[in-house]
Amino acid sequence: MLLGILFLGGCGLPGVGGTSNSQTIRIASQSSTESQIVANIIAELIQHELGYHTTLVNNLGSSTVAHQAMLRGDADISATRYTGTDLTGILQMDNVKNAKKASAIVKKQFKQRFNQTWFPSYGFADTYAFMTTKQFAAKYNLRKVSDLRQVAGQLNAGVDSSWMQRKGDGYPDFAKDYGFEFKRVSPMQIGLVYDAVEANRMQVVLGYSTDGRIRSYGLQLLRDDKHFFPPYNCSMVVNDSLLKKYPKLAPVLHRLDGKINLRTMQDLNYQADNDLMEPSVVAHQFLVKHNYFRGGKN
Repeated sequence: MLLGILFLGGCGLPGVGGTSNSQTIRIASQSSTESQIVANIIAELIQHELGYHTTLVNNLGSSTVAHQAMLRGDADISATRYTGTDLTGILQMDNVKNAKKASAIVKKQFKQRFNQTWFPSYGFADTYAFMTTKQFAAKYNLRKVSDLRQVAGQLNAGVDSSWMQRKGDGYPDFAKDYGFEFKRVSPMQIGLVYDAVEANRMQVVLGYSTDGRIRSYGLQLLRDDKHFFPPYNCSMVVNDSLLKKYPKLAPVLHRLDGKINLRTMQDLNYQADNDLMEPSVVAHQFLVKHNYFRGGKN
């Protein structure tokens, strides 16, 4: 289940250096650029501010794998968890499209079922988002998803393969809620949709709202004006046993509450995906820029 443990820049190695604590705090990250950047932010923040050793349990394939690692005691912190994903996946509950309500549910349920603390959102949601090139959006005056209705019958749409038959927020329910269908819908790997729309093989695609390639390819996000997609606010999840063992940890981790908005996460992903910077370097520069969020204004 675990594909490897990588010790990246900014993370302490057990028994090496001048840190004051021999316990290693293990931070689980998924395989996405976003998850690896955030995991490195957490790891460096802990080591820099508290002197605790940290290591990354890296490249986990999904939130489910990260959750199992937490339950087995192979990880102490899960760096990126999304309300909509864990609501319908881990908790096996119905979609809740009100962001505040969804966050309250996962926070309560994770505490009761798993003795884990669901932290406040970092400040961004990584949700599905329809997008086109800026030129195409300008030509047809596209600003929100409903605007696609006027041209949908002429458009080829590229979408994530897993989205086609998703219950609740997949294509069948989308067509019903928005009242239109595309001329053709092509399922593909999520990484290919950006190339497809940039090359005009597809006129509209469904991607992820924080993806750095939105900026790389100059794409226009279309606002989900009917609030069709459930909230995917991103937070860390921490085992309560860790917080109890290290009382100083929670206040430091809470420094990240609301500190990464959508545009910032897009920019951080862009630095890694487009500029080919290591996630650890992206994380370090982000923390230094904000003085590790030590009080004051950041």
